[in-house]
Amino acid sequence: MKRVRCPKCDAYIVFDETKYEDGQSLVFVCQECKKEFKIRIGKSKLTGIHQERQIDENQFDKDFGSVIVVENQFAYKQIIPLSLGDNEFGRYLKGTNINKPIETSDPSIDTFHCAIKVEYNKKGELKYILRDAPSDTGTFYMNQILKDCDRINLEDGAVITIGATTLILRAADSKDTEN
Repeated sequence: MKRVRCPKCDAYIVFDETKYEDGQSLVFVCQECKKEFKIRIGKSKLTGIHQERQIDENQFDKDFGSVIVVENQFAYKQIIPLSLGDNEFGRYLKGTNINKPIETSDPSIDTFHCAIKVEYNKKGELKYILRDAPSDTGTFYMNQILKDCDRINLEDGAVITIGATTLILRAADSKDTEN
């Protein structure tokens, strides 16, 4: 199954590409905004965001760590590298002003759902602090909902749930972050 994004509203349309031949043109009508658009089946010259490939889950661990977005019915598996400061997570939507968008059509994820702050502690080690945005459906840490004022220190492997999507923290290697 393949997904295409509506050029007008960014909604996804899913179709079975095995029923068509390379070079064939398809016309879609978006169910959300009723925009009609065409695509051509075939191999893209550009590397797509959701190209099927092996993902190295430790690829970003040497810098500031990463968050693995676990594949569910709405999204593909994604790895989002973390940076120092606030890492704002939410559903990608055209014009969204967050720095860590999740490619998903999960309606239960807000466009700004939660944040993970990455900073150094007094010993020079990285620490990760989770907070809710606040969001409409809440942010869950290890199956416990966060209150608006909660700030949770995260460890490697921490499980965070936003909407119907699970995030797993991969902390940076401690030997690579020492000064």
